[in-house]
Amino acid sequence: MAKRIRDLDGTDAVRAALEPGAERPLTALAVRYTLQCLADRAPGKSVEMRVPPFGAVQAVEGPGHTRGTPPNVIETDAATWLALATGAETWANAVGRGAVHASGVRADVSAWLPLVRGGAPE
Repeated sequence: MAKRIRDLDGTDAVRAALEPGAERPLTALAVRYTLQCLADRAPGKSVEMRVPPFGAVQAVEGPGHTRGTPPNVIETDAATWLALATGAETWANAVGRGAVHASGVRADVSAWLPLVRGGAPE
């Protein structure tokens, strides 16, 4: 199990990652923190949220999976994920412009977004 990211460290990383020219380690920490927030807000194992190369988490209540590729997968890049997690972009807009790839009937986490606003957890 991955070590939990403290809220203070995570929110600082999110704020820093949103700045132009943010360093890769801060972006990685911000992505992992917001994925942790998603898993906390929507516990479960029916959806896998992927933000390569920084992290992935299983979330959302429902039938889980144990092996192979899960039936409900969402994948996006770090910038899009952080925009979604902070409310800077809507789920519908990101999906509509093709920045989010979602497959499966449960592959929609819009009900739990945004996860942080102004750097603080919602």
